Amino acid sequence: MRTESTRTRKRGDLPRLVLYVLLGFLALVFLTPVYVMVVNSLKSLDEIRSGDLMSLPTAWTVEPWLTAWSTAQIGVEATGLRPYFINSFLIVIPSVVLSTMIGALNGYILTQFKFRGAQLIFAGMLTSVFIPFQIVLIPMAKTLGAIGLAGTVWGLVFVNTVYGIGFTTLFFRNYYAAFPSELVRSARMDGASFFGVLLRILLPNSTPIIIVTVIWQFTNIWNEFLFGASFSNFNSSPITVALNNLVSSSTGVKEYNVHFAGAFIAAMPTLIVYLLSGKYFVRGLMAGSVKG
Repeated sequence: MRTESTRTRKRGDLPRLVLYVLLGFLALVFLTPVYVMVVNSLKSLDEIRSGDLMSLPTAWTVEPWLTAWSTAQIGVEATGLRPYFINSFLIVIPSVVLSTMIGALNGYILTQFKFRGAQLIFAGMLTSVFIPFQIVLIPMAKTLGAIGLAGTVWGLVFVNTVYGIGFTTLFFRNYYAAFPSELVRSARMDGASFFGVLLRILLPNSTPIIIVTVIWQFTNIWNEFLFGASFSNFNSSPITVALNNLVSSSTGVKEYNVHFAGAFIAAMPTLIVYLLSGKYFVRGLMAGSVKG
């Protein structure tokens, strides 16, 4: 009996071992670009030219990181990526907060209030999710010019907030669609106001979908390039535009080590967000799928 049980356990362990090997291989494939960026950002330029991109540095140096951060040539000025890194945070944080708040409010109205045209309004918002960036460039440029926000950080906040409302409304609407209506009804009977129900009943129970929305919006806005290139000037450009300018404005000697360091600096916030909250993102998606 013991031998048979041992054989059965071994047969059951084989598929698990194959799965682990496959997952390890895929992790290695996905992490290879990160390894190449980090390793070569710590090499001198001469070593990159004469050596293997996959090899470890023979002489470690952080000079490319310091150059990319503070003294690299971005366009006509040697400012490094630091001011544009700050610009991206000034754009991302208000955009994420505003779009999440508006999405929560829209989801609350579309699910907890029955009125004529609610489904049509939701369909219109849902359509905005599938609109390519390129289609809205000209009308958005005219809008920013009309309200005096062209070429400013707040203009990019406005653009990313408006473009993100469709996604955030979809997330919250699907989450609130299966929210227990008895709780909302009881709160209204107890005298809760319009915003009282939202702030005291719905939002405190919306942590999973809020996490999903924040991560989704943060990643999309931080990595966004087209809006930043189209609606910003030199002083309000986000990190993605600055990184492109760092590579494009290099003349003569191509400082590949500085470019690698700059690319990793630009990608670092999203990597940190996923490392710290990736498991909550998956849980939030699962919660939304069950409730929706």
